[in-house]
Amino acid sequence: MEALVVPTQLEKVPVRQPQKRVDCPKNSYRWRPLRRWALVLGLTGVVCGSGWIALEMNLPDTTHLVTETQMRAGTLTLKSADGAILFQRGPASRRTVSIDQIPRPLQQAFIATEDRRFFAHDGIDGQGILRAVVTNVRSGELREGGSTITQQLARMTYLNQERSILRKLKEARLSQKIEDKLSKTQILERYLNQVYLGSGAYGVADAAWVYFGKSLDQLNLQESATLAGLPAAPSLYSPLRNPNLARERRNLVLERMVRADAITPEMAAKAKSSSIALNPKAPPNAQDQSPYFTAYLQQQLPELLPGEVLKQSGLEIETTLNLKWQKAAASTLKEVVYYEGYAQRFDQAALVSLDPRNGEIKTMMGGNEFEQSQFNRVTQAQRQPGSTFKAFVYTAAIASGFSPHDGFLDAPFIVDGYQPNNYGHTYKGWLSMNQALTKSANIPAVRVFMEVGFEPTIKLARELGIQSPLQPYYSTALGANEVSLLELTRAYGTLAAQGYRTQPYGIRSIRNRQGKVLFQHKPAKQRVLDASSAAIMTWMLQQVVTSGTGQPAQIGRPVAGKTGTSEYNRDLWFVGYIPQLVTGVWLGNDDNYPTTGSSATAAATWG
Repeated sequence: MEALVVPTQLEKVPVRQPQKRVDCPKNSYRWRPLRRWALVLGLTGVVCGSGWIALEMNLPDTTHLVTETQMRAGTLTLKSADGAILFQRGPASRRTVSIDQIPRPLQQAFIATEDRRFFAHDGIDGQGILRAVVTNVRSGELREGGSTITQQLARMTYLNQERSILRKLKEARLSQKIEDKLSKTQILERYLNQVYLGSGAYGVADAAWVYFGKSLDQLNLQESATLAGLPAAPSLYSPLRNPNLARERRNLVLERMVRADAITPEMAAKAKSSSIALNPKAPPNAQDQSPYFTAYLQQQLPELLPGEVLKQSGLEIETTLNLKWQKAAASTLKEVVYYEGYAQRFDQAALVSLDPRNGEIKTMMGGNEFEQSQFNRVTQAQRQPGSTFKAFVYTAAIASGFSPHDGFLDAPFIVDGYQPNNYGHTYKGWLSMNQALTKSANIPAVRVFMEVGFEPTIKLARELGIQSPLQPYYSTALGANEVSLLELTRAYGTLAAQGYRTQPYGIRSIRNRQGKVLFQHKPAKQRVLDASSAAIMTWMLQQVVTSGTGQPAQIGRPVAGKTGTSEYNRDLWFVGYIPQLVTGVWLGNDDNYPTTGSSATAAATWG
């Protein structure tokens, strides 16, 4: 017990003054913690609300989700004039199908493996996430993912593979938006058409062909299960790379199908006992069907659209190319080089066709072997056009008032030290302009050029469509200046269009994934030659094919055109047209080595 302490002396103790009483609400001490929590929750709500608003503002636009094409971001698709796929770059599904074309067992295999509660959730599956966590913890490895099919579709369509909380939040919110706007059937169809399944295959139709060389309706149960096992790790479970792992994964898919009551245990056992019979094929439409043309167009895209749009958006480009004609042109050039090239000592050929009425490029073969050389001999090569240039000399004469029956002397002469010669050094005396063009005599062409004038002739050639430099020399009349096949063909197209010049183009329109038109070509034509002069010139060029040097180009109907050969037969040309189409052909060697052929071979190729 403590001792009682008594003060030895009296101490002064301060007297406490009474304070004014303040009445407080009854039990106010109970409300103070609640107020603090209310403040915290309020601030949290504000922060979360602000975060949610920020998230919504940064989500990709899904306004046009219903009408969006089934195309991933970053994909570039070029289509022919009739809608056929010419070329695709990026994560593209080469072959899309409707849900009715996808076998039921294949649908069930994917649902059982990737999202067994697909028809029960609204885009996010809490049970699935919990189940995946438990399964992965028990197995000690990542065996299941928590993402639903809808979330995977959101990631494939709008996002990337970045591993971050923000991306997962975006993915979750986008999946809810997708569920609001699309039916489950539509979601499943898009997913099965876009999911990457390895080996360059995007979508189940591609994968069926790539791995088994089959169409979807030919797949059996074990093949369907094999494909359904690929999305988790396409490279790891690929039957082409790891057949044993692919078989284990396939069997796991079959077990999940049994648990989902999609198949019976007996069906699963039978499928498990079978081997994976592969028949690998290249992805459908993977090969560029018009490589020179598509390369030419891709070089133009930066001039038409901003870089960010080209980089991010899934673009669909409608081109002017006629795929049927393109295949015919490719086949023809290969045959000509193979059969005629060896004998006549040329190893390259080029061809381009335009619709003279609007400038659409209908075919383009910049060479006969794109794999060996990507140099486009239609647009990039500069060659002497030879006698094909005479058409512009005589057109200038007709436009300035000469008659096709006006005569000029075909005989040797020298002017300012320049002495032109005819092929074979043969001369015919007096010839009308029509006769001189038909026989492709050089001397009359130079005389006409001198008579009409250098500058007027060059000016008209430019107006018709020649853009390369043309020098005021006597030899210009005989095609001594270099031009490209495209501009030469374009200039002949102006004659075919009765004096209207058009600009050659290959892109009709460009659309994004939402179907919005980002670019639309507006054809324009300009009259640069009167219709009467164009008609007379067409008549003269028809005589070249009927009874002159262009006879091998006859096709059983009126054709206007002209042959051309440069010095030492280095370049063999024929450019000809009918009202609906103008086509130019060039044969020769890239190193300018002389050939032993003639322009008749080019005319025959044209025909």
